[in-house]
Amino acid sequence: MAIHKLDLGEFDEIDYYLIAIHTSLEDYRLAYFINQKLLINLSKNENEIQINIKEGETKFSRFYYYDIDKALSWNLIQNKNEVIQHKKDNSQNLFSNTTLEVLTKVHLLPEFKKVDYFLKIDNCDETISVSDVMTLLNTIDNISTVYTVDTNKIKSKNNLIF
Repeated sequence: MAIHKLDLGEFDEIDYYLIAIHTSLEDYRLAYFINQKLLINLSKNENEIQINIKEGETKFSRFYYYDIDKALSWNLIQNKNEVIQHKKDNSQNLFSNTTLEVLTKVHLLPEFKKVDYFLKIDNCDETISVSDVMTLLNTIDNISTVYTVDTNKIKSKNNLIF
């Protein structure tokens, strides 16, 4: 009988680029402008990224496109969202027996709190120039900053597995 071993080191390889985007645009408008500039077809994905934290559960929007010719996978991911937490007010005053709604800001990658969106390009080898992609993204009017994220500095890499 043969013994098969699985080397977990194979799963630690990073084969994607992560581009941080700072903008005030809504996700659907940003996806539209990216589609125009990069000539891709990002569309809203029904499988949003779900994160559970102690305050509750939240979902981050995701736009996805798979380029068959280049075998590239493009994901535009929201980084900021809010969790609504309902708390009972136990104090004895005029407003007792009320339910308070507490909003908590949540980030997909907490170490990058100022980033609004991430553009994740999977299976990216030599088929595409990331610097060219960043140059094209910088031409979109309402984008203030675009830069690549060093994937070795990401502590919450598991949030990018989807």
